[in-house]
Amino acid sequence: MGTLQAPSSAPLAGFRAKRLGREIAAAAVVSLLALGGLSGSLESLAVVAPAQAQAAERIVAAGGVVTEVLYALGQQDKVVGVDTTSQWPPDALKDKKSVGYVRALSAEGVLSLKPSQVIAAEGAGPPDALALLKESGTPITMIPEALSPEAVVGKIAAIGKAAGVAEPAQQLAAAVKGRFQELDKLRSGLPGQKRVLFVLSLQNGRTLVGGRATTADAIIALAGGVNAASAVEGFKPMTDEAIITAAPDVVLMMRHSSAHNAGPDELFAMPAFSETPAAKQKALIRMDGLYLLGFGPRTPNAARDLMAELYPEAKVAQLSAAK
Repeated sequence: MGTLQAPSSAPLAGFRAKRLGREIAAAAVVSLLALGGLSGSLESLAVVAPAQAQAAERIVAAGGVVTEVLYALGQQDKVVGVDTTSQWPPDALKDKKSVGYVRALSAEGVLSLKPSQVIAAEGAGPPDALALLKESGTPITMIPEALSPEAVVGKIAAIGKAAGVAEPAQQLAAAVKGRFQELDKLRSGLPGQKRVLFVLSLQNGRTLVGGRATTADAIIALAGGVNAASAVEGFKPMTDEAIITAAPDVVLMMRHSSAHNAGPDELFAMPAFSETPAAKQKALIRMDGLYLLGFGPRTPNAARDLMAELYPEAKVAQLSAAK
């Protein structure tokens, strides 16, 4: 994996010249056509131009779920750059140039890859970088956040349309919709609802949790749980007293992150957690962050896996597509 460093201002300084060059070339073609120099070749131009455009397609994917969907659609050869949240599939960050963190993109770094377009998840930035990319003439498609099954299906369709593969994207979206419907049936058969506290980080004596209107809140609901942090909105710090009052049955955290790598013994020895129902069974669940919170094609399976962890006694079946 090669992480792009901020290069010189050449990409920014040169894009106007490139645009001018394209305009001159286009004017020359029109002139030749008018003079009859290309008489009879209009049909061949109409065939060749799309083929050349297809071959020249160079996509920068900013957002883990954008990369995941493009790969699921078989469009990885079009991708020339990805951001550091593009953890799935694992080869993405190994094979493609990294353009940095999705919220801290470098316009110069992106432009150095000569992209034909950028497909970015909502929240990508910073705004100044996006403004420079737009000024360069690089098309940018922003993909809205998805916190519901319907929104996930729409997200897949939007990414596919931007990449020029609308029909395959519709097929993938339909398959994902079917898995969400299977998940609904599994959820209806659960014995009850456990209270789940999603902990994003444990740093400097502060516990950052996922409240209402977050991906954590949405995945807990899909898995048949109740968000124990519903008293707050967004990802916010929660006091020890508030955590005890929230009385979670289970604590949910992301796997493989140095920001929150406490084990069950360490976690439930903390005053905030030692008095909770979860402490009695040391009920701590860890899952991969993008799988759990990405809200892309794998989300029905992630919710099913979380459900199986929350309710082992229910013997939750695999989704049909995952068997």
